[in-house]
Amino acid sequence: MVKVKVKNESKHEKFRRLATGRTQKVLDALRILGNCTNTQTYEYTREEVEKIFENIRTTTEEIKQKFMHKITNKHIFEL
Repeated sequence: MVKVKVKNESKHEKFRRLATGRTQKVLDALRILGNCTNTQTYEYTREEVEKIFENIRTTTEEIKQKFMHKITNKHIFEL
C-alpha cells in the first residue's frame, strides 16, 4: 500500500480524501457480495443471509457510534 502525502492538506481534507476512498471500497465489496445471489451458481439459506446482514448492520452501527462519540463528547473544562 502506497501512502499518499498531500502537501499542506488540512485534517478535514485528509479525512474527506481517505473516507471517500474507503467508503467506495466498502460499497464495491457489498456489490461484489451481491454477486452471491446468483442461485444458478450458489446455494444459501435464509439464516445465512440473515447472519451476513446482521453482522454488516452491527459493524456499521459500531463504526457510526465511534464517529458520533468523537463528535459529541468534546468536553470543555471551565472554572
